Amino acid sequence: MDTIVLILILLTAFNFLLKQTFWKPVAVGAATGIAAIFVLLMWPYAIEQSKMQIADWLSNNQLMLDTSVILTIELSLQMAFCLLSVHVANFSPVKRRMMWAYRVLYWFPGVLIFPVLFFGLTQAVFTFPGVSFHLIAWLFAGFVVVVIPLGRWLVKWLLPETELRLELFFLTNALAAILGIIATVNGRTAVDGTTRVDWGALSGCIGLFVAGAVLGWIVYVIKRKLTFKLRR
Repeated sequence: MDTIVLILILLTAFNFLLKQTFWKPVAVGAATGIAAIFVLLMWPYAIEQSKMQIADWLSNNQLMLDTSVILTIELSLQMAFCLLSVHVANFSPVKRRMMWAYRVLYWFPGVLIFPVLFFGLTQAVFTFPGVSFHLIAWLFAGFVVVVIPLGRWLVKWLLPETELRLELFFLTNALAAILGIIATVNGRTAVDGTTRVDWGALSGCIGLFVAGAVLGWIVYVIKRKLTFKLRR
């Protein structure tokens, strides 16, 4: 469980950096400043945490379910940005409503980066016991100020093609969504296992599948004939 959460944290940070590669340097600087200010404001709350309390949070099923809702919404928005980017780049003219949605998603950086920064700050406090908490907060904020622009430049240097970064952004968000589902389950199963086959339910599923396939084939044939007649 802890490994899955750690991978999710790393994916969230990487997705944040990857999203910055689509922005202008001015916007990246603004996002970096907001992240650094957040770290400086959160250090009084970070020092009140403990490793046992964080472990209790991770084992809290209701909290994980609430977090998964936020995770699902954010990942859906980021994946929608990828799809709209492809649509805007390949189709013209683009409807005004779709263009408005694309611009909103384009400037949406994500909100999960803030819990990740808070987690990183708490880990820094645990790692350097005896050091001034205020100094740790300032050093971590400076680390954020350096890492975000540098990481954005490095990702953009390694992946100069916008299309490739967009595809990678979609795939990493999809992977984070899958890991989010696994983290939500947290060792629980939704239903009890059984070794008995419900033949009635199985037959019903097969019947629905066959009926849908036949109906789809009929619609395809009719549509094809109508298109052929209109062309003639």
